[in-house]
Amino acid sequence: MTVGDEQPPSRMADGDEPRPAADAADAGPPPVGAADAPVPAPADAPVPAPVPAPADTVGRTPAAPADDAAPHPPGPAPAVGADLVSDAVTTVIRPVPGLPVGVAGQEAAAGRPGTATKRRRWPLWTVLGLALALGLALGLVAGAVPGVVLRGLAPDAAGRSAADRDDAGTAVQRQLGERMIARLDGQAAALLGGDRARFLAVAEPAARPALTRRYAALRALRVTVWRPAADGVPAAVDGVPGEWRLTVTVGYCFVVPDCAPSTTQWGTRWRMAGEEPRLTGLEPSRTDPAGARPWEVSDLAVAVGARAVVATTPAHRGRLPGLLAQAEAAARSADRYAVGGSPPARYLVYFAGKAEWQRWYGGGRPKWTAGYAVGVGGGRHDVVLNAQSVTPAGVDDLLRHELTHAAALPDRGYADRASWWLVEGLAEYAGADGQPVDRYEGVTEVRDLLRGGWSGRLDAVAPADDASGGRVGGAYGVGYLAVRHLVDRYGEQRMLDFYRAVVHDRRSPEQAADEVFGDPWSVLHDDCVAYVRAAVG
Repeated sequence: MTVGDEQPPSRMADGDEPRPAADAADAGPPPVGAADAPVPAPADAPVPAPVPAPADTVGRTPAAPADDAAPHPPGPAPAVGADLVSDAVTTVIRPVPGLPVGVAGQEAAAGRPGTATKRRRWPLWTVLGLALALGLALGLVAGAVPGVVLRGLAPDAAGRSAADRDDAGTAVQRQLGERMIARLDGQAAALLGGDRARFLAVAEPAARPALTRRYAALRALRVTVWRPAADGVPAAVDGVPGEWRLTVTVGYCFVVPDCAPSTTQWGTRWRMAGEEPRLTGLEPSRTDPAGARPWEVSDLAVAVGARAVVATTPAHRGRLPGLLAQAEAAARSADRYAVGGSPPARYLVYFAGKAEWQRWYGGGRPKWTAGYAVGVGGGRHDVVLNAQSVTPAGVDDLLRHELTHAAALPDRGYADRASWWLVEGLAEYAGADGQPVDRYEGVTEVRDLLRGGWSGRLDAVAPADDASGGRVGGAYGVGYLAVRHLVDRYGEQRMLDFYRAVVHDRRSPEQAADEVFGDPWSVLHDDCVAYVRAAVG
């Protein structure tokens, strides 16, 4: 889940969290099956010759299910895909009292090993998702079926026209690719129209269970845009005559019909039945830049509200009403911190069981992580909560924190680790929800950090990947208190203007402070640090 130099340098997979093994149903080509209505091929098309194909992307293997016995507050009934095929299940692990729920990914609740903490912090690195090229150019095509790309007219996710893309590959490969995309265009229209039989008709029978699961999850999420586009031309699978691989980029939207699409890319596998390509398998999205989306690899139950959408696996379906009510409240808070434009039309929150935590968006996060936000393109960040770490008392501030990231971060992420204190400080400030500074439960960790040799530089406070829960909690507390001081001194709006100048416009704090506050940053920085020291005694 990296985005090159857009990723904060400290965000890495923890060695204690190995990535799961491959899921054959998602990763490789299923066996061959029945026929379907063909798309006519040119009469003079020669027989394709095999060419080498890139290595497949593997899927993930989930664990076995367990019951979720936690109480569920009343609320709106969840919308669940009607045609679920349960080949991805989850294990529900209840939080262990005293387990530190610290940092990482993007926010995790911090605590000391072996001690129970009331505060559920989520120290975490901001996970930066798709941006720039992938999120920009799947534009609407006049006269097309809503959400479906017309070949020859629409640019792909990299902004290339169909004519530009046709420059690569042989005539045979280009013709074959056109037929494959024609099949996917028809499948897109079926998905948007609620025609499951037509959606599945493009595939061999062995591939249909995974497609059935994906169809149900996407329909439950209320998909409104689905735009497939080929990334290059098909490549013959080495050593498997008649089988081809085509990389596809899809732009998609949920609930909102006219959004700038998020994007994802995966490999599709095809078998030639005569001159007709038939889909034999789908590969989950690559870990770089964002990894497999939940709707690609899991059955989902979904609840949709006015400002938020919450999705989880069927094992946690009973949690949905309460989670949706809490997400709706957190969304109203996070809306205040939208920087550089309007807040998201809907905040999308996924609640992950143990297996899903390892699998969704590439997995591999430190075990103390309670949640994170990941950019998916189109100006949006998906939020994921860790069911193993989140307690009922900690959900509200965790959601406020994470949804504030989704509202405030630029689509391309932030590149400078020196601004970590500002990014996480704003999210902590939102999570605190206006409570007095003396009620901030990270005071002890901040005091320990001050006594433990911190240099006193805000641009050097970000914790290392292997830092202890106390060190991480102290770093987040420093960020919170520094942002709180700027708010107390200049007001929320000017603090947000400063955030925008530094994080969005990538100006130095010296430039931003002079333009926004009219005061030198060297003086303000020292004032912020003095405030931190005074606040914790």
